[in-house]
Amino acid sequence: MNPFDILKLRNAKNQFEQNHPKFGPFLRAAYETGIREGSVIEISVTPPEGGPIVTNLRVQASDLEMLQELMQLAMKKNKQKTDPDTEMPEETMWT
Repeated sequence: MNPFDILKLRNAKNQFEQNHPKFGPFLRAAYETGIREGSVIEISVTPPEGGPIVTNLRVQASDLEMLQELMQLAMKKNKQKTDPDTEMPEETMWT
């Protein structure tokens, strides 16, 4: 990734955290509590001019498996970037 793009993302992340200081702690609390099979995740969007749009989902085992796989991929990719002893896969060497 281009270093300038990384800087832009970091600045956007910092601005988001300043604008919404309770969101990060909320996500950490939800993660620490543990999202288990049967948990309900609800999302609501309320536009300035009117009533909310709401949806929810009940977490299934397959959802948790997918999230676990995504986390493992992210951790593996992160380890490759930070571990000098890890060889970089050929397909990511030139990106």
